[in-house]
Amino acid sequence: MALMPCSLRKALRPATSASKTPLLNVPIDFGRTPLLHHVQSTYVNSPELPQDTLTRRMNLYQAVNNGLRTALDASSKVLCFGEDVAFGGVFRCTVDLQNDFGPDRVFNTPLTEQGIVGTAIGLASEGMKPVVEIQFADYVFPAFDQIVNEASKFRYREGSTGGNCGGMVIRMPTGGVGHGALYHTQSPEALFCHVPGFRVVVPRSPTQAKGLLIASILDCNDPVIFMEPKILYRAAVEEVPVQSYTLPIGKAEIIKPGNDLTIISYGRPLYTCAAAIEAAERDFKGMSIELIDLRTIYPWDRQTVLESVLKTGKAIIVHESMVNFGVGAEVAATIQDRAFLHLKAPVKRLGGWTTHTGLNWEKFIFPDVARVYDSIEEILGY
Repeated sequence: MALMPCSLRKALRPATSASKTPLLNVPIDFGRTPLLHHVQSTYVNSPELPQDTLTRRMNLYQAVNNGLRTALDASSKVLCFGEDVAFGGVFRCTVDLQNDFGPDRVFNTPLTEQGIVGTAIGLASEGMKPVVEIQFADYVFPAFDQIVNEASKFRYREGSTGGNCGGMVIRMPTGGVGHGALYHTQSPEALFCHVPGFRVVVPRSPTQAKGLLIASILDCNDPVIFMEPKILYRAAVEEVPVQSYTLPIGKAEIIKPGNDLTIISYGRPLYTCAAAIEAAERDFKGMSIELIDLRTIYPWDRQTVLESVLKTGKAIIVHESMVNFGVGAEVAATIQDRAFLHLKAPVKRLGGWTTHTGLNWEKFIFPDVARVYDSIEEILGY
């Protein structure tokens, strides 16, 4: 292990957890986080978004609703259905869509996740574009057979016939919300990433949600699992283009450049990472940290991540789902395989602890700002 200069060792001197807790583990201020476009002028930093366009302030659920509305308006093949979808759904993502597009295109279903997904597979195989809602990601497991054994294998099984179920999108609210307990906090993305044939997408913000959702419905040739961090439905508010636009599926985004460390994340933990980076760059003078949003979890953008790690030589992967056999393990293994000789420190993984999420323990299970800050301090000082 290379020795650090004395000045850097002093800068990275460990602080007590008691001194960090009130400084770092405070609620994320979504009104000032740099991850959101609080004003349209910041679009210049996001060239994938339409420039010089009319925008409207939306939270994430409103952006999802707007994206669904845009897709329904663009193609008569688009259908929306699921439990309680007709009157807006639990989180109001489909509110007023049935009023505007009719009960033949936006409708309720019985409480049968396997039936919802099975119906969507049949419709997609006949050329329709069904967008179905699973009320919570925790409820998707009855549909696992339809997803793994039917939808994901459809194109392969059809061979030269050209049959496929591209255009099918399975939406689901995912992740913690502060009080979800055992059955309303799960993040099962890693389970779906083990199965070829699906794209798995997790947006971080309203602008990302709208652009990625429209692309998933109208442009993607593969079925998509679209996982929406439910805590962001109302917390994340920003200026969103009113016009239709798409964002690239399968492409990560460098949302903050840096030279000394790469942090890779997606969804809600990006805000935790951004807060930890702000504190670390304030405390560890001269250090700059790159933050990458995977956006598409499977298949993920290896090139963007590897190019960043080849530059910085250090990497941390952060996600909310359990750390065991998680997305971070796959990313870390790929970095070790492709960039081992360029690494200056071990690749660090941060995830939820390997336990079920009890009602009173959620805040202790998911990575918080202090945990990310401590890992930054550890890896920078290695």
